[in-house]
Amino acid sequence: MGCGHGERAWVAASVYSDSLMLSVQEVSKSYGRFQAVTGVSFALEAGEIAGLLGPNGAGKTTTIRMITGFLPPDRGAITVCGHDTVSASIEARRRIGYLPESAPLHPEMTPRGYLAFRAALYGMPRRGRAAAIGRVIERCWLGDVANKRIGKLSKGYRQRVGLASALLHDPKVLVLDEPTNALDPTQVRETRGLIGELARDRVVLLSSHILSEVEIVCSRVIVMARGRIRADGTPAGLTRSRGGAVAGGVAGGGVGACVARWRFDSAESDERVFAALRGLPGAGSVSEESARPGPGSAERGAMIEALPGADSSDLMEAVGGVLTGCGVRVRALEWRGMTLERLFVDLVERDPDDREGA
Repeated sequence: MGCGHGERAWVAASVYSDSLMLSVQEVSKSYGRFQAVTGVSFALEAGEIAGLLGPNGAGKTTTIRMITGFLPPDRGAITVCGHDTVSASIEARRRIGYLPESAPLHPEMTPRGYLAFRAALYGMPRRGRAAAIGRVIERCWLGDVANKRIGKLSKGYRQRVGLASALLHDPKVLVLDEPTNALDPTQVRETRGLIGELARDRVVLLSSHILSEVEIVCSRVIVMARGRIRADGTPAGLTRSRGGAVAGGVAGGGVGACVARWRFDSAESDERVFAALRGLPGAGSVSEESARPGPGSAERGAMIEALPGADSSDLMEAVGGVLTGCGVRVRALEWRGMTLERLFVDLVERDPDDREGA
């Protein structure tokens, strides 16, 4: 059963503190029979930059729309600086800055004129509007185009106009959907720095498909799949701990994979190698790596995933022994630790819970 407004007010009062700026508690949302989001919970405090990750259909967009007040949750509660997004939606929205992936701009306006229009919509006091507009124009590097028509600007500049609009009323919760979309490398670096600066006294919730960007910018990663949160933690902490704790504190233990490459003389020897690799103690899945054939030679590769708690040195030694025993010529043998990209694939595509819910 959904909670009523009285329950929502109690929830907000019980969890709010000066540092807690966004609270999402057991939130669910369905469209007819389709359950888009189920029991999602997380909280963000001042100074946090959280990356919201997930494949298409994971529930990210629905979650963002509920946080920003575009959709009410069926169950659960969302509070922004202590204000419930349903029972006190106006107060909650005043504290949110939202940059959608495609910002709804007016092409006939100039950036300065558009920001003045947005300031009026936000209900900002007239006396402070000009100063606020000048501040975000400077912060988002729009000075050179502030008086040009938006319709004539590049996509990168239009993205910056959208970001300036989201910052205009100095919100405490900033929700950014693909904030570096269409920016050149210099602009991407500048925007990353700006996001870090903005997070000093507010929270930033960032949705992006660029995993390397999330790893660089975000202090926290929330991974969604099929409407549920599958992982929540720091990028380093998640990649270090995925798959379970290291058994007995084994040196060199942890989650990762051994990547091997070799030259083979016949299909039979190749099949023998893969069969032997799959039988190694400590080895999980064994997948073929893309070949790197040289002139007049045939090269094969395999990635041998380590089971939780497996010792990397022992697994590497065992793989080398298999290759030597099968009579193939070893070209390379290396260890790859867990990356955010591999973590994402593991959570979204290989998690048993995900397969059951498919």
